Amino acid sequence: MLNLVVAVVIIFLETAVIQEDKALAQSEQTNRPDPLEQPIEDPLLPSRRRSLTPFEVRRLREALDALNAEAQAQLQAGDANQAFAIWYRELRLRRTLGRLEEIDALGRVGQIAWERERGQDVQTIAKRLNVVQQEAEAEASLSPELLKAFATAYQQVHNINNSIDIYQKILANARQEKDTSAEEEALKKLGELYLAKFDYPNAAKIYEELLKRSQSRSNSYNEGIYLQKLAEIYSQALQTENAVRIKEQLAENSQNNQITLALAELKLEIGADYETLKQPEKASQNYQEAFSLAWSQQEYGTAGDALIKLGNLYQAYHQDDHALQIYQELIKVEQQSYNYYGLMQTYDRIGQIYLKQKNYPQALTAFQQGLEIARALKYREDYFLSQIKQINSQTIP
Repeated sequence: MLNLVVAVVIIFLETAVIQEDKALAQSEQTNRPDPLEQPIEDPLLPSRRRSLTPFEVRRLREALDALNAEAQAQLQAGDANQAFAIWYRELRLRRTLGRLEEIDALGRVGQIAWERERGQDVQTIAKRLNVVQQEAEAEASLSPELLKAFATAYQQVHNINNSIDIYQKILANARQEKDTSAEEEALKKLGELYLAKFDYPNAAKIYEELLKRSQSRSNSYNEGIYLQKLAEIYSQALQTENAVRIKEQLAENSQNNQITLALAELKLEIGADYETLKQPEKASQNYQEAFSLAWSQQEYGTAGDALIKLGNLYQAYHQDDHALQIYQELIKVEQQSYNYYGLMQTYDRIGQIYLKQKNYPQALTAFQQGLEIARALKYREDYFLSQIKQINSQTIP
């Protein structure tokens, strides 16, 4: 017992020390001065400020590449703090080689900081990127090269809002120059970025535009991709009318391209959307189509789901006789797929409808069939016995 107490105390103390070390490291990182705002004074630079000669530029670039390699080695050795101290020195010096090189280096180191969960370093680097962007824009519009560099760097530090801002500029330039290829690439990136921040309204606008472009060029492959994206967006945004509009187009696209593998599942989704919109006729039609497709492709699980949804739909609208017909078909599907659990549930559904109709002989037969399967599965036996007992109490005076 004493050994157990000692062990618990040791574990508690070790945990406390680890937590204290983490807190201290975070505190040191938070309270330190911004390493990218320090004056650029370094032995690798001339003693007095002047433009570097081509030879000096080459030598400096080689030295900075060596610093990057040294930082990588320190990181591999487990000394992340020393690695980032070296990288910050490299980043300060990269400024002297021009904005493009600095932006590329900031993105590279920022990505490592993100992957290592060094939040303060990510913020420091993102802040510097923003400063560089503001300085560049104060001089002139960002060149295509700078826009591309900023786009990459902001994504590396996972700054979605700034990434969107840059790609909006890239899109505006592409539209002005009537470069449709660059325009579409920018739209695709914007769509991905809006989805990454769950901005469904703006994501929908982007993919609707991409959809129109693909339809105008009769590009059915891309049309299918964008329809799928829009279906997911509108479903997530709970915009059922838009979701079903897009899914209907997606179903037509799949049929035209003979892509029937997931069509039955899609028809199930469309049926559920029409149920939400209180359009039972269209819901029923899509559930029936889902069943036919799934059955023809021997997708018995999906076929069963379609019949369950169809039966539930009929019950919801008080069409119990139609529901019974559907559940009789469902028995065949469950038997075909050896789904004994599903078969047991179907007999229960049938029994409940007959019980509601006070058709006790048929209800008794259904529950007895359910009990037979329940005993084989050793599951819900008491439930079916109680249903049978209830019926017997109703029929026996």
